[in-house]
Parts: sequence; structure tokens; C-alpha cells
Amino acid sequence: MFSEERKEGSPRFGKLHFPVGLWINSPKKHFVKMSRRWPSVGSVRSTSSDTASRGSEPVELRPPGKAKAGRHKRLSNLFHRSTSSGAGVGGGRWGSEKKLADLIDPVPEDLVELSSQPQLPGILKIFGGAISRGANYKSVLATPRSTARQLVREALERYGVAPEEEEGGYVLCDVVGRFEGPGGAWQAEHLRPVGDTERPLVLQDVWKPKAGLSRRFEVRRRRDVERVGEAEDNETAGINAQARRLQKSRSRAASGGPAPKERADNLSLRRSISDMNLSARKRRERKAVLSVAGAEVGPAGEEQEGEVAPAQEAEPADGGAKSGEAEDSVDGANLEQLSQCLIQPPTQHPYFLLLLGCDKQDFVIYVMTRRRHVFGRRPQPDKGGYVDTFLCAPDILPRHCCVREAEPAPGPALVRPFRGAAVTLNGGALVREAALHPGDLLGLGQHFLFMYKDPRTPQPRPAWLPRPWVSPGLAGAFSCQACGRSLQERQDAFQAYVESREPELRYRPQEEEALLREIVRLQGATAFNLAPAFLLGLCLEHSTRVLEPSHFPRLVARMAQLIKEAVWEKIKEVGDRQPENQQDKGQVGVLSIEEVAADLRPLMLWMANAMELLNLVQRKVLDMEKELDLEGSSHDALLSSDLETCDEAMAVLDEVIMSTFQQSVYYLTKTLYSALPALLDSNPFTATADLSHAQELSTMPEGIRGTLAIYQATLELTRECELHPDLVSQTFGYLFFFSNASLFNTLMERGTGGPFYQWAKAVQIRTNLDLVLDWLQGVGLGDIAAEFFRKLSTTANLLCVPKTSLVKATWSRLRSDYPALTPAQLHHVLSNYHLGLGRPYPEGWSPPPEEREEMANSEIFESFSDHPPLILPSEGFRLCPAAPVTDDALHHQLCRLRRFLWDLEQASLPANQRAAHGLEGGQ
Repeated sequence: MFSEERKEGSPRFGKLHFPVGLWINSPKKHFVKMSRRWPSVGSVRSTSSDTASRGSEPVELRPPGKAKAGRHKRLSNLFHRSTSSGAGVGGGRWGSEKKLADLIDPVPEDLVELSSQPQLPGILKIFGGAISRGANYKSVLATPRSTARQLVREALERYGVAPEEEEGGYVLCDVVGRFEGPGGAWQAEHLRPVGDTERPLVLQDVWKPKAGLSRRFEVRRRRDVERVGEAEDNETAGINAQARRLQKSRSRAASGGPAPKERADNLSLRRSISDMNLSARKRRERKAVLSVAGAEVGPAGEEQEGEVAPAQEAEPADGGAKSGEAEDSVDGANLEQLSQCLIQPPTQHPYFLLLLGCDKQDFVIYVMTRRRHVFGRRPQPDKGGYVDTFLCAPDILPRHCCVREAEPAPGPALVRPFRGAAVTLNGGALVREAALHPGDLLGLGQHFLFMYKDPRTPQPRPAWLPRPWVSPGLAGAFSCQACGRSLQERQDAFQAYVESREPELRYRPQEEEALLREIVRLQGATAFNLAPAFLLGLCLEHSTRVLEPSHFPRLVARMAQLIKEAVWEKIKEVGDRQPENQQDKGQVGVLSIEEVAADLRPLMLWMANAMELLNLVQRKVLDMEKELDLEGSSHDALLSSDLETCDEAMAVLDEVIMSTFQQSVYYLTKTLYSALPALLDSNPFTATADLSHAQELSTMPEGIRGTLAIYQATLELTRECELHPDLVSQTFGYLFFFSNASLFNTLMERGTGGPFYQWAKAVQIRTNLDLVLDWLQGVGLGDIAAEFFRKLSTTANLLCVPKTSLVKATWSRLRSDYPALTPAQLHHVLSNYHLGLGRPYPEGWSPPPEEREEMANSEIFESFSDHPPLILPSEGFRLCPAAPVTDDALHHQLCRLRRFLWDLEQASLPANQRAAHGLEGGQ
């Protein structure tokens, strides 16, 4: 039933051996993921160029016979335009440079320009590996008048990019690089976006790469090129800002430092007493600032200060000339360092204060100038997204952590680690997005620790400060020493959690397997039929809220596997109870609809629960895909692997739904197969039939009572199992399709060679069919039944036409009045219609010659393989894990599972620790 072989594009079960050709082939919901663009047929990597696209401009082809001279030769000839003496000198100079260029291992002439070939002028190769993975290049026609915008448009058309994505989304880049490594991998070194109005062929002629490098044209996404440019601009801006700060500090140090000796002597002769006192006071103040700032003075500085003090004591009347020189020398050496330490934080922007760094060149303050601030490692030129702050440490990822301002501001910011990044918040591991308050400690990896500050909002009490400990009194001897709560308080808190109606289920990862098996075992053991899906949804919520992100895909895969195993066991049990499998025990017969409904109840329950659980998983997977879009990188192998694991788990749930649906309709149609013929043979105009009470099965004619009983039992079973309304409609759609095809084929067989096609018999069939349709209309299934019973109803209407009116009708009129019948089916009914003994076949019933050939190769029976496909619903689900539990039966199971988890946790502890918790009495 769960075949390992799956159809391409959507995994499905193998075809079941149904006697009536039953097979469900329904499309599966696909989740579009990033970086999964299928390559087109023409984008296979090869060294040959593709067929060039037709351009509107004429192609100017240059004869390939004469090779163009190298640019270095033309430049050398240009410099040789001088006098003979100058030419001789210049010739020697260029000769030496040419020898030096030979040592650089120059690139062959045909590999300098990778986008063009001298043998194929007018054809430009545009490389597009950045937009179509696996494609090398696409060839387009180009002339010297072709602009970059025109070439990009033609190249995107060759790559199969949608027209709505072309406008402004891509740019032509002039890339210079070289081939490195044993495999000759292309390594880009310089990239320049080409303007939309620039002409690439002209650029090739007037500008060549230097020796040892090659050049090619690439088409890239404009946003990726802009991100690389912004990162380089920010890096340059940071370097320039640092240089300006250093220059300013040096200028301040130079203005306050010691003057040359001659200038100092001259100035000392012209200074007054007040000037000398003022200078001495300034020196004392500057020395006091140095001591307060804690400037690092080496042993030499200490020795100098030791020399200054005796000089001041020995020569107090000298005005402190020598001591002033010593103090100025100390001040000049440390003033630059002091100016870098005395930094005022910003007052209008949030910032991060570095508490622990990895390098001496790390800044102390990192200002958050954008609403979204990203920490990471310096990215490569052609990979990675935008990064605001570069951190140099071995455990920092290219995009490590993201901080977003609150909306609306002011308020706590939001911090979110990227997949696989080690981040801590106030000492605890951070695995998903959380609030970041001013004063919180943010740790990145093992080397960086920051304090988040926001001068625009008042700073609350930091969360990392320990709470004041309150003595619990005498009861503290029997309470937890960590929280300070007494034994009674702990028991009350545990009892409140167990009896709470909040949708919450806490557990440790080591108890997860036992919990999942216990939930799966609950199927059919509780009055709330969707309890397994709801409780498994609580496990999903706990995993996404508490556990690490990589745990969620494993949890979903394990859930799907356990459900699949449980459904497989139920299917085998139902098959073993069938009469054809009980022949050795002497139990040969047909199961009643009540017995069939009882056997199908577990399968219907799993179908309903699997559908609800699949919807819950899909919501979480969509959140993961949004996270991938937010990270802006398709190279995240961890997140991509998690998404693939979730897709495989959802495929298993899809298989469970398909299998339970197949088994349900198989056994129902098997029961219908024996009850439907009575609808054609029975007479509804009997004394026992009461047609005035059409909704009561007991008053229905005996011929249709069995069929309606199957429909009614199926409807009650779907309502009891709380099956999704769309699945209920599709279940009855298949039952009506089978009923129509089975009755119509039987009607075609009965009419061959006998007086079955006559007005009296047709009136009985029409009456029985009307009673069935009226009953289905009363239970809300009238529209579906009218759609699928159309062919049988049309045939009954044709046979109910009075004989005198039917013999006057022509073939063309009958074809227009009964379009649901094919020409072969209509001809079969007319040719076997009972007109009476001696009545000739009307000439007007004869089909035209062109339709006779078509009817000869047509089938008059309905095919069971043309059934409607099963389409899984996308809305209208019943479960909402975020709402409180209102159903008493579900609340009882939730409380029981909480106690079950507590027992598992206590069983894993030593006996003395179980008694220390003191909660046995609270259970």
C-alpha cells in the first residue's frame, strides 16, 4: 500500500487492485522554495554557443582572415613616435618591459576576451551562472551600436526569465578575473556594472585587461550587485572615518605637544609670570586627566615621572622648566591614545557597546544607523548579502545575527540569529527571534559580547541582574533552593499547569518518542476525534518555541512515520476481515454497510487527522521559507536541508491521506456494486412504498432502500469523524461517479437483444432515480449528485419520451436534445428500442455516414478510469492550536498527557531527587 516507488513530481501509492478500476491520481501541493529553478533545455553547460537570437539591427561582420594586432603592440608604436634618439631610448625601455611581461605567464590571446571569438565576429557570449544554475553562457547577436540594455534583454529571453522580471532587475557586468586551481575554476577579481547606454563591443576595443587576466560579460541581478557595492562603500567609509579620527587626534596632539627646542627657548624669554602660571596649571590639569582615564604608561614613563619629582623638589624656584618638558613628553605620547578612549556615544541612534572582543582593532561602539542591522563576517565579492558590522572571529558566520528596530518605535528591538549561528541573550542560548531591551547582553560566538543601548528610551532594569533573594522562612528546608518556593507553592503551581486549559504541552527531547507513540495510540480512544492532530500540533508549537530550529524537521518526519505505520496496520486489519479472506473459516458472504462503516471508521479518522496535521505543518514550513527569504541567501545548506526534510515528511502525510481515501471508497463502492442493480429492476409503484415521505428510508421502495442506506451510512461516518468538508464532497463525488457509471453500463447491457428499452420500464427507472436525487438534495448533496448522474438521467429521459413522439424525431434533433450521450451510445439506445412487432426502424434515426465511421471505433460503456482527481483542500480547517481548550474530552486527554510526561521525567531521576521535588502528592 505504501510503495517505495513514487511518481515523478508527486509521490503517490502504488495502484490498488480494485475490481472496478479504482485509482486516485491527484496532484500534490508543492511548496516553492528558493534556489530550485529548473534549467531550461538550452541552458545545459557546454562549450558550443547556442543559436543566436534575431535582432532588429543589421549585423556588421568583420572578416576573420587577418588577426588584429595586440594592444601592447599598438601602444608601443604610439610611444615610438619621437625623435630617433628618443626612439632608441624608448625601444630599450619597452623591450625590458616586454621581458618582464613574459615572466608573468600571459594569458593566450584567444582567452583574454571570453565573451567573443575572432572567428565569430558579431556574436557575444553573456555568462549567466548567477541567475541560472548550471548554465555557462548564452550567445546573442551584437553590433558596435548595441547597448548593454538591449543585450541584457536578449540574454534574459534566452535564459527563460519571465518578462515581468526583466524590467530593471538585471544588469550587465564587466568582470575581470583569472582561471585558478587544477580544474581551471573561474575566479572573479574585479566587477564593474555596465551602464544601460554603454556599448560592450566598443568597451572591448578601447579597454583590455592587464597581463595575466581575462575578461567576460556577465548578467547579474541588480540587487546583488548593489549589495556588493554598498558593502564596499561602507567599508571604505569606515576606513575613511577612522583615518579622519586618527588625523584629528594627531593634530590635537601636535597642537598641545612640545615645541622645538629653539622655539621653546624663544617663547620662554617673552612669557610673563601669568602665562607661566597658566601653562603650569594646564599641565597639572592634563596630568590629572591622564591619571583619571587610566592611561597605560610603560616602565619608561614611570621612570620619567620618577625623575620629574626630584627635579621639582631640587629646583622649586626655576619655574618648573625641566619638569614641564618631562610632563609634556608624557602628555604627547599618551594624548593620542587618550583621545581615542574618550568617546561620546550617540544620542539619536541605538548602538552596541563592545564588552568582549577578539581583536585589538575592534571598535568600542557600533552604531545602528539602519532599521535592520546585520552582524557577520566580511563576505566575498560575489557571495553573501549585506552586512552592517564585520566581525573577525573563526566562529562568526557570513551572516550571523540580525537586529531590527521595533515598529512602531520606541520599543524593544528584535534580535534573530541566522541558521547555525551561536548567539546568546543575557547568558542564555538564542535559537529564534526574541525581544532585545536596552541593557541586554548579546553574545556572538565565543569571542564577542555586546551591550545593547538605546538613548531614546529609558533603560529598564537589566534582565541579567540577579533577583534579590527572599528567605522562604522555615519552610525553606522543604522547598527548592533555586526559586525559594515552598513545597505547597510548588505543588499548587504544578497542579495549575496540569489542569490548565491553555494549549501548552511541555516536554524534554528525551521524552518525545514516548509522547508521540502515546498520542498515536489515542486514535479512536477519545470522544474528540481530532485529538491526535491537535496534540501533535502542540508538539510542533513547543518545538518551534523552545527547542532548537534543527529539531523541528526531525519531529515532523517522526510524526509522519508513526502515522504511516499506524495506518498500515489498520489497512491490514480491514483486509483480513473481508469475506474473500475468510473462506477457509467458512464465513463466505457480503458484509453489511454497518460492518463496513465500522471497519472504515479508523481509516476515516486518520484521514481527517492527517489532513489537519498537514495543514499545521505547512504553516510552519511557510514560516521557514519566509525566514530563508529574510536571510537573503540561497547558500544556507542547513536551512535548505531542513526544508527538504519537511517536504519529505509532508509527502508521507500526503500518502497517508491518499491511501485512506482509496481504501474508503474501494470498500464503499464494493458494497454499492451489489446494491445498485435493484434501482433498474424494482418497481417503485408498489403498495408498500410511500412516496410522500421521501426523507425516511423505511418508507422508500425496496429497490432503492439499499443504495440510500449506503449513502446515509457514509454521510454519518464522515460527520462523526469530522472529515474536512472538501474531502466529504470528493468522497461522495466518487461514489456518485461510480454509481452513474455502473448503472449506465448495466443499462447498456440490458438493452442488447431484448425488450428492455420501452416506455413503461423507463418510467420506473426515472421514478427511482428521482427519489434518489430528491433524498440527496434533502441531505445537502443534490448539486454533486446532479452533476455526476447526468448521463444516466439523460438516458432515462430519452427512454421516457412517448413512442409516438420518439419515432418522429430525427438524428440531428436527438443529438442536440441529448448532448450527454455520445453518438455510439445514442445509436445503441435507438437501435435496441422496442417499437413493437412488425414496426420498422425509422429512417430519421439513421446517423450520417461521417458519424458511422466514428461510432464503429467508439465504446458505448463508461470508463471507470475517468474519475475525478482528489484535490487536497487549502482552507476551512477546524483546528486552531492557539485557542484555549474548550472541549472536555480533549482537556481530559491533555491533562493525562501532562501527568504522563511528569511520570517519565520523574522515572529518569534517582529516588532521592524524586522525593526532593515533593510533587508526588500533587498528581
